[in-house]
Amino acid sequence: MKITELLKPEAIKLNATATDKNNAIDQLVELHVKAGNVTDPKLYKEMILKREEEGTTGMGDGIAIPHARTEAVANAGLAAMTVPAGVDFNSMDGSPSTLLFMIAAPANSNNLYLEVLSRLAMLLTDEEFTKSLKNAKTTEEFLLKIDLAEKDRELNELKEKEAAAKAAERGNASLPYVLAVTACPTGIAHTYMAAENLEKKAKEMGIVLKAETQGSVGAKNVLTPEEVANAKGIIIAADKNIELDRFDGKPVLVTSVTKGINEPEVLINKVLNNEVPVYHAAGGARKEAVPSGEKDSTWHVLYKHLMNGVSHMLPFVVGGGILIAIAFLLDDQSIDPSNFGMNTPAAAFFKTVGGAAFGFMLPILSGYIAMSIADRPGLAVGFTGGAIASAGYNFAALANPSAPVISSGFLGALLAGFVGGYLTKWLEKACDKLPASLEGIKPVLLYPLLGILMIGIVMYAVNPIMGAINTWMTNTLNSMGTSNLVLLGAIVGGMMSVDMGGPVNKAAYVFGTAMLAEGTEAGKIIMASVMVGGMVPPLAIAISTSIAKNKWSDEDRKAGVVNYIMGLSFISEGAIPYAAADPLKVLPSCIIGSAVAGAMSAAFHCASPAPHGGFWVIGIISNPVMYALALAVGSIVAAVILSALKKPVQK
Repeated sequence: MKITELLKPEAIKLNATATDKNNAIDQLVELHVKAGNVTDPKLYKEMILKREEEGTTGMGDGIAIPHARTEAVANAGLAAMTVPAGVDFNSMDGSPSTLLFMIAAPANSNNLYLEVLSRLAMLLTDEEFTKSLKNAKTTEEFLLKIDLAEKDRELNELKEKEAAAKAAERGNASLPYVLAVTACPTGIAHTYMAAENLEKKAKEMGIVLKAETQGSVGAKNVLTPEEVANAKGIIIAADKNIELDRFDGKPVLVTSVTKGINEPEVLINKVLNNEVPVYHAAGGARKEAVPSGEKDSTWHVLYKHLMNGVSHMLPFVVGGGILIAIAFLLDDQSIDPSNFGMNTPAAAFFKTVGGAAFGFMLPILSGYIAMSIADRPGLAVGFTGGAIASAGYNFAALANPSAPVISSGFLGALLAGFVGGYLTKWLEKACDKLPASLEGIKPVLLYPLLGILMIGIVMYAVNPIMGAINTWMTNTLNSMGTSNLVLLGAIVGGMMSVDMGGPVNKAAYVFGTAMLAEGTEAGKIIMASVMVGGMVPPLAIAISTSIAKNKWSDEDRKAGVVNYIMGLSFISEGAIPYAAADPLKVLPSCIIGSAVAGAMSAAFHCASPAPHGGFWVIGIISNPVMYALALAVGSIVAAVILSALKKPVQK
């Protein structure tokens, strides 16, 4: 596939004028619609603007490449526009953009077309080529310039491969002297432009440089162990996490992909002048590539560690929890009420398997929090701390076997994860002073032995305190009157609609699963309120697009039908595109509706033993008819408020 196959004549606009960045984007989106590439221009533009919020696609030197991958795109394609007067695109070098390319990528985009788009990004680093495009008089000339440049590049690449093959045959092929890895979150344009600029600048400087690209099509031009061993140093120009284990013991410069595009010579010179620190992977640990000069807030750092634990924990909670819930559905309580869930063979099977998975919840949570903080050496320490927190082991029970052993639960596992992670980091620094001859035994002996010992001492000491707090919380929830539970149900239900999958939503869900793990009736009631609150936003959107058709575009109404399924499946994210387009109307409506649903669910004492599944697990929820009513009322309330706030769409 060639670049010109993705760029149709009707998607090119020469000598255009644009009042501002937003107007330029509107014109490019319109070109895509004209070419038949985009079926939902509103959603497509939303995704373009969302990508711009992550970082400008104004590359500098008068070039901008806005891009998005979304289900609003029917066919992969390009739109191009020249703006002689320029438009402010918040470019990296501050200059106005005069040559604009907009990339439209389907949600299920294939590797072939992405490689073509990366080829275009590389071509645009050639100043003469971009100048010829800006000066093109007709669309035919514009397309011809691209076609000729693409053929010329392919010919040069072929010659370089042939020369390298001949040199290899003679046995004098030189290995790359400087290596690089480039990557950006979307992996379409910035990744390849950074690699191209680094390689081009190195060639001008007489330096051999090889760049590995980690884009949407996967890793390309992968660095070999031999190349790493012989390299002077490695440049990591990336805006996402990069595995650095293979560069242990080599000078590694970690910077942003933007600097890879704009400052290739500066980066290369730092490596050549030995201004780059040697990277040491503590025990073969994984490190994150973070743009230089950018520092996360303490809260954001802690939140990322917590979410690493939660994301690994949830599959165990969801899978195990639903299997346990199925066990209750299949069992006959009249056989032995005290053994409910285990009375029949089928129920016992589901309860045992689900319980095994559910039992991993706390160790997994603490283990992956610790790993996020201290990399792999922290994993064993965190796992052990979580297991001790779950069991409730303490020093008092050692001295007196009759002393109570109370699990410190979710709170104890959180503490174990963070304490274990930072203990391991401290241990790594302390071991740096040991002789180099002991380097090999640190990750396999010293870190796990000392780390597990220390977390054991800490958790044995604090478990009684954390267990007491956990018991107090459980008793408080169990003793709550109906009015208090209703208020709590309204709060957690409303939180599920605040950011629909974001930190507030996750906080409510984690709280619900933590309370569910306690095995109390109050915990199940809270979980039910959390789940019903999360189902409301997509259902409210679906209902509003069905009953207030004049308030929504044709595209919105067509997409709205899908939200019936997403809402019933407890996928709050189905409402995100609508909330992003009109947050001041969508979010308040959904928050109110979710709070109503959560409050009603708690008022009817609906209890869910499953942490996921939405409406499809209603058979195992106590008081299912009233739970369905709470969901219906909350969704309708949100839909009515939203429909009243929305203005009619002008055709």
